[in-house]
Order: sequence, then structure tokens, then C-alpha cells
Amino acid sequence: MAIQKIGIDSRCDRSEVIEMVKEILAHFSSMVQIFVATPTADILGIEGTPVEKMRDKGVELIISVGGDGTVLRNIAKMKDPLPILGINMGTLGFLADVEPKDAIETIEEVLYGFSYLERMRVDVFLNEEMIETATNEIAIMSAKPAKIIQFQVHIGDCLLDDIRADGVVFATPTGSTAYAMSAGGPIVNPRVNAIVVVPVAPFKLSSRPWVIPSDTEITIKLAALKKEAVIAIDGQKSYRIRTGDVVKLKKSKFPARFVKISDTCFYERVQRKLT
Repeated sequence: MAIQKIGIDSRCDRSEVIEMVKEILAHFSSMVQIFVATPTADILGIEGTPVEKMRDKGVELIISVGGDGTVLRNIAKMKDPLPILGINMGTLGFLADVEPKDAIETIEEVLYGFSYLERMRVDVFLNEEMIETATNEIAIMSAKPAKIIQFQVHIGDCLLDDIRADGVVFATPTGSTAYAMSAGGPIVNPRVNAIVVVPVAPFKLSSRPWVIPSDTEITIKLAALKKEAVIAIDGQKSYRIRTGDVVKLKKSKFPARFVKISDTCFYERVQRKLT
């Protein structure tokens, strides 16, 4: 085997997911050293390793069993993410692309060597302090449901727009098929280094989606007094912001990495997932 050490993490709330983890362990434990993420290991009654410590253990890739949310949680735990192979036990599976019936065969092939694709991520700063790194998107929404809020969005030193809307989504190409797409934004090929800015239910007809070069710093401020908003990062973590707070977005030095398992073109894959 070319690969000596792998990691496994999974969602823990569904029995069929845990059964898939057990099947993977039974099949491959004699071939490679396997480190199981702590929450999954606790359910199995074995010793676990936090995902964020797996690189230090020499792990070369992580198998993520669950849906896209499981993949995003795993990536978020690592400053410099290891390559991820996603086993799709969720719904659409844009990031977890291997179906359960193909899991064992795919893992066998990967253990003899693999290549991976790098996807840009975005560092999120609140009042000059870095709080998270997003793989999919940063959504800034009104803290009160059905209440419109006003944002000023600057690209570098230029005012992009003064947006009155329910919110605004800043998506990477990876995230352009998620929340941003549902809000009317364009689908962006992951090979394009860009950030998509998509207003959510804007008041002005002139507030349209924009595609911004990824090497540009984006600054967001609440324009209305005594208003609060919520920043949601990859749908996983959220922070409240108030008038006077400054949010900045910058391209991260550390991309997400996804194990390449087929030569299916991006456009065909998206069409298949959305049909």
C-alpha cells in the first residue's frame, strides 16, 4: 500500500453511518493504520484521535462519512486541511461524492495512491481578529427574522454597493452551488479564483450578484444604527455583529483539499446533482 495512515470521521446520529464506519474498519484495519475521530470512536468504544491532531500523527487523508456538513466540519477543524474523501450518506453530496455502495472499492483504489484538488477558502475577520475560515460561504443576515438590514460592502477601497436586504452571502466557488445558488447567485467553476457576492431578497432592483477576484479584500459594515446581524460561516458557527463592527474577508493561505476520484467534468457533475 502506498498510503500508510488514514483518518475516519463521521456523523454520529445515524446507525447506518456508524455501520459504514464499522465496515471500513473491518476491511482496512489490517492494511493501514486508521485513526478514528474522537466522537465516532466514543460510540464504537475504541480510542479516538481529534481530527485537528491527525496531521501530527502522520495521517495522509481523512475519510468523512456523512454529508456535506460532515465534510465542512472536518475541514474547519484543521488549520491546514488534509485531503478529504467524502462518503455520501447525506442528501446531494456536492462535497461527499462517493456513494456508500462504492465506498470500499473506492477506498481500495485510493490507498494505492491518489491526487487531490485544492479549493480556495476565505479567512473571516471581526474587528481585526480572525474568527473562522470558510470553505463554502459567509452569510450575514438580520438578527431578527423578516427584518431588512443595510450593509456597506467595500472591495478594496471602492464601495461595491450599499445593500438593503434580508442579508448577503459571500461564497467561494465551492459554495456557489449551496446557499448562494439558492439566493440567485451564479454557479462558479472551482478552478476560478473568485468570491461571489449575492444579496438575499434585496430591496433595490440594482442590487445584483457580483463576482469578485479572490485576491481582493472585502469589508462589510452595518450601515443602520442600533441594528444587529448574524454572521453564519458554512452553516456551522455564528457570531453577532452590531453597528460599528467591521467584518473583513481575505483569501486564506490554506485551501481545502478533496481527493480526486473520477474525471467527470464539473459541469456534468453539477447537472447530475441538481437533476
